[in-house]
Amino acid sequence: MKETSLLLKFTGDSPLFKIIDFLIENKGMDFTKKDIIEEADVSKASLFNYWGELEKYKIVKVTRSFGKTKLYILNNENPITKKLLELESTLIRQTMINATKKEELILA
Repeated sequence: MKETSLLLKFTGDSPLFKIIDFLIENKGMDFTKKDIIEEADVSKASLFNYWGELEKYKIVKVTRSFGKTKLYILNNENPITKKLLELESTLIRQTMINATKKEELILA
């Protein structure tokens, strides 16, 4: 079973955040919608319910296409995406601080 990411623990595992979390975890890589459905573990209906918003706010962008198939990537230039990445980074940093404090208490 896959461990839940810090972002999903914080935001909840709604299909929208599962999609965003998958793209963040795999930033720099492009995927088809079918890949995203499978890897983010969301239904096709859920992806299409939220996809319009992801495109509208330019959180995702097309990297290339062949035939009818398009490949998408997380748009790192987008201000919303930057804030989501910052949130993830803050969650990681805070988790590390908390773990260090717990370790210090155990050792004391």
